[in-house]
Amino acid sequence: MSTIHTFDTWFIRFAKQNYSWIARWSLFIIYFYFGALKIFGASPANELAIGFAERMGFGSVANELYLLLAAVECAIGLLLLFPKMTRLALFIMFGHMLLVSAPLLLYPEAVWVMPLVPNLEGQYIIKNAALVALALGLVANTPPLAKK
Repeated sequence: MSTIHTFDTWFIRFAKQNYSWIARWSLFIIYFYFGALKIFGASPANELAIGFAERMGFGSVANELYLLLAAVECAIGLLLLFPKMTRLALFIMFGHMLLVSAPLLLYPEAVWVMPLVPNLEGQYIIKNAALVALALGLVANTPPLAKK
Protein backbone atom coordinates (compact mmCIF):
# COMPACT_ATOMS: atom_id res chain seq x y z
CA MET A 1 0.00 0.00 0.00
CA SER A 2 1.34 3.44 -0.89
CA THR A 3 2.08 6.05 1.75
CA ILE A 4 -0.63 8.30 0.34
CA HIS A 5 -3.22 5.52 0.52
CA THR A 6 -2.19 4.62 4.07
CA PHE A 7 -2.47 8.25 5.18
CA ASP A 8 -5.79 8.64 3.37
CA THR A 9 -7.23 5.59 5.10
CA TRP A 10 -5.95 6.75 8.49
CA PHE A 11 -7.27 10.28 8.02
CA ILE A 12 -10.74 9.10 6.96
CA ARG A 13 -10.92 6.82 10.02
CA PHE A 14 -9.74 9.69 12.25
CA ALA A 15 -12.41 12.01 10.80
CA LYS A 16 -15.18 9.44 11.31
CA GLN A 17 -14.13 8.75 14.89
CA ASN A 18 -13.66 12.38 15.89
CA TYR A 19 -16.14 14.35 13.79
CA SER A 20 -18.82 14.71 16.45
CA TRP A 21 -16.68 16.15 19.22
CA ILE A 22 -14.75 18.41 16.83
CA ALA A 23 -18.02 19.69 15.34
CA ARG A 24 -19.55 20.22 18.79
CA TRP A 25 -16.58 22.16 20.11
CA SER A 26 -16.26 24.19 16.92
CA LEU A 27 -19.93 25.18 17.02
CA PHE A 28 -19.68 25.86 20.76
CA ILE A 29 -16.72 28.19 20.31
CA ILE A 30 -18.39 30.08 17.46
CA TYR A 31 -21.80 30.40 19.10
CA PHE A 32 -20.70 31.05 22.65
CA TYR A 33 -17.89 33.42 21.71
CA PHE A 34 -19.96 35.46 19.25
CA GLY A 35 -22.83 35.59 21.73
CA ALA A 36 -20.50 36.75 24.51
CA LEU A 37 -19.08 39.46 22.25
CA LYS A 38 -22.62 40.74 21.76
CA ILE A 39 -23.35 40.66 25.49
CA PHE A 40 -20.24 42.73 26.21
CA GLY A 41 -20.98 45.17 23.38
CA ALA A 42 -17.86 44.19 21.46
CA SER A 43 -19.39 42.49 18.40
CA PRO A 44 -18.87 44.01 14.97
CA ALA A 45 -22.44 42.86 14.22
CA ASN A 46 -23.96 45.33 16.71
CA GLU A 47 -24.94 47.97 14.15
CA LEU A 48 -26.37 45.43 11.70
CA ALA A 49 -28.47 43.66 14.35
CA ILE A 50 -29.78 46.85 15.95
CA GLY A 51 -30.45 48.39 12.53
CA PHE A 52 -32.33 45.28 11.42
CA ALA A 53 -34.47 45.26 14.58
CA GLU A 54 -35.29 48.92 14.05
CA ARG A 55 -36.10 48.29 10.39
CA MET A 56 -38.50 45.51 11.39
CA GLY A 57 -40.34 47.87 13.75
CA PHE A 58 -38.76 46.79 17.02
CA GLY A 59 -36.75 49.97 17.60
CA SER A 60 -38.06 50.55 21.11
CA VAL A 61 -36.83 47.13 22.25
CA ALA A 62 -33.96 46.63 19.77
CA ASN A 63 -31.27 46.53 22.48
CA GLU A 64 -33.23 44.03 24.57
CA LEU A 65 -33.83 41.79 21.55
CA TYR A 66 -30.16 42.02 20.70
CA LEU A 67 -29.20 40.85 24.18
CA LEU A 68 -31.77 38.06 23.96
CA LEU A 69 -30.21 36.99 20.64
CA ALA A 70 -26.80 37.00 22.32
CA ALA A 71 -28.08 34.87 25.21
CA VAL A 72 -29.68 32.43 22.75
CA GLU A 73 -26.37 32.15 20.89
CA CYS A 74 -24.54 31.34 24.12
CA ALA A 75 -27.23 28.79 25.03
CA ILE A 76 -26.98 27.10 21.62
CA GLY A 77 -23.24 26.82 22.08
CA LEU A 78 -23.58 25.29 25.52
CA LEU A 79 -26.35 22.88 24.48
CA LEU A 80 -24.26 21.60 21.58
CA LEU A 81 -21.64 20.33 24.01
CA PHE A 82 -24.11 17.75 25.33
CA PRO A 83 -25.00 14.98 22.87
CA LYS A 84 -28.41 14.42 24.51
CA MET A 85 -29.26 18.07 23.84
CA THR A 86 -28.39 17.93 20.12
CA ARG A 87 -31.98 17.93 18.88
CA LEU A 88 -32.99 20.90 21.03
CA ALA A 89 -29.81 22.82 20.18
CA LEU A 90 -30.25 22.27 16.45
CA PHE A 91 -33.93 23.16 16.56
CA ILE A 92 -33.05 26.48 18.20
CA MET A 93 -30.04 26.90 15.91
CA PHE A 94 -32.05 26.57 12.71
CA GLY A 95 -34.57 29.14 13.97
CA HIS A 96 -31.65 31.39 14.86
CA MET A 97 -30.21 30.93 11.37
CA LEU A 98 -33.47 32.01 9.77
CA LEU A 99 -33.50 35.15 11.89
CA VAL A 100 -29.88 36.14 11.38
CA SER A 101 -30.03 35.39 7.64
CA ALA A 102 -33.13 37.54 7.14
CA PRO A 103 -31.17 40.76 6.48
CA LEU A 104 -29.97 39.25 3.20
CA LEU A 105 -33.53 39.76 1.92
CA LEU A 106 -35.14 42.19 4.35
CA TYR A 107 -32.32 44.69 4.94
CA PRO A 108 -30.32 44.51 1.70
CA GLU A 109 -28.75 47.96 1.93
CA ALA A 110 -26.93 46.80 5.07
CA VAL A 111 -25.41 43.64 3.57
CA TRP A 112 -25.00 44.10 -0.20
CA VAL A 113 -22.69 46.45 -2.08
CA MET A 114 -24.52 45.58 -5.30
CA PRO A 115 -26.50 42.53 -6.45
CA LEU A 116 -24.62 39.32 -5.60
CA VAL A 117 -21.74 41.27 -4.01
CA PRO A 118 -22.00 41.17 -0.21
CA ASN A 119 -20.16 43.56 2.06
CA LEU A 120 -18.32 42.18 5.09
CA GLU A 121 -21.55 41.88 7.11
CA GLY A 122 -23.18 40.02 4.22
CA GLN A 123 -20.24 37.64 4.03
CA TYR A 124 -20.53 37.16 7.80
CA ILE A 125 -24.14 36.04 7.28
CA ILE A 126 -23.47 33.87 4.21
CA LYS A 127 -20.74 31.91 6.02
CA ASN A 128 -23.52 30.58 8.23
CA ALA A 129 -24.23 28.06 5.47
CA ALA A 130 -21.06 26.27 6.63
CA LEU A 131 -22.36 26.19 10.21
CA VAL A 132 -25.61 24.66 8.99
CA ALA A 133 -23.65 22.00 7.09
CA LEU A 134 -21.59 21.27 10.20
CA ALA A 135 -24.78 20.95 12.26
CA LEU A 136 -26.35 18.64 9.66
CA GLY A 137 -23.30 16.42 10.05
CA LEU A 138 -24.08 16.19 13.75
CA VAL A 139 -27.64 15.22 12.92
CA ALA A 140 -26.37 12.54 10.56
CA ASN A 141 -24.34 11.11 13.43
CA THR A 142 -27.15 11.29 16.00
CA PRO A 143 -28.94 8.02 16.76
CA PRO A 144 -32.69 8.06 16.12
CA LEU A 145 -35.06 8.40 19.04
CA ALA A 146 -36.07 5.08 20.56
CA LYS A 147 -39.52 3.83 19.57
CA LYS A 148 -42.06 3.77 22.36
